[in-house]
Amino acid sequence: MKKKILIITTGGTIAMKYDSEKGVIPSDELIDFLQKFPKLNATANIDILEFANIPSPYMTPEKMFELAKYVDLKIIDYDGIVITHGTDTLEETAYMLDLTLTTRKPVIFTAAMRSGDELGLDGPRNIVGSVRVAAHPSSIDKGVLVVMNDEIHTARDVIKVDTGRVDSFESPGYGTLGYIDSDDIIYHRQIIQRDSVWTDVIEPNVDLIKMVSGMDNRFLNCSLDNNAKGIVLEAFGRGNIPPYLVETIDKLVKNNIIVILVSRAYTGRVLPEYGYSGGGKDLVNHGVVMGGDLKGPKARIKLMCLLGKYKDPETVKKMFL
Repeated sequence: MKKKILIITTGGTIAMKYDSEKGVIPSDELIDFLQKFPKLNATANIDILEFANIPSPYMTPEKMFELAKYVDLKIIDYDGIVITHGTDTLEETAYMLDLTLTTRKPVIFTAAMRSGDELGLDGPRNIVGSVRVAAHPSSIDKGVLVVMNDEIHTARDVIKVDTGRVDSFESPGYGTLGYIDSDDIIYHRQIIQRDSVWTDVIEPNVDLIKMVSGMDNRFLNCSLDNNAKGIVLEAFGRGNIPPYLVETIDKLVKNNIIVILVSRAYTGRVLPEYGYSGGGKDLVNHGVVMGGDLKGPKARIKLMCLLGKYKDPETVKKMFL
């Protein structure tokens, strides 16, 4: 018996076409295409709803959270949901839903790197593969997944690593969760670490600041002056910054602005290892919270959710770990 799968469209390149004057722009043809696509309808019983039709850079944390609430409501009537999305912010939206959804049913994000009239377009294959994953019994209770280029990734680990290739999504340091073969969906590793933050609201006033050599405290002071509720600091290596920024970090902590420390490196964890002024161990002593192996954009999403759920900064710090 075929599973009942809902496809929710949000826009992105997968829903765009080329215009000779304007370039690649949003189109309203995706839903009509999907409704008539024989391969898709042979895979599952499909319903399609449009949540939005916006370019990926237009997506905001508030819109992501709205989508999460929409999915939690709609999935009651389906075996799984596939969400089409733009690639630029897909990893953030997928992680927002991974944190906040209450369902155990499969929720799959997919996208396209090529617009609807390019040679070798990847959108239709990605959508069919995503529906197959959503309908597979082994996909239950794995959290939100991302399917691109016949690969299955966890929302927590996946990032976009290339601006244009069809294999632009990877999970650095961890690898794929599984893959799509012609006859089956193959999972080859377990999901060990998953976080959930079931909340009714989020706090979007969270900044992300990336360290570069010689950087001064202008950006940190900007967050302080604009009443940021939290900051994610993408530091060097294991989680280290120049010594002259520590005084500003102290001001942030004393003003109850939570500072989460992650690394700008592509893989690995931050660790309170270095004890010199500005080193990770020193920063922990100043009240900074280690963010583990989360990448900056996802640590920001997690902090937004935690700040929405818990109003006490000390509770947020404990729950982030």
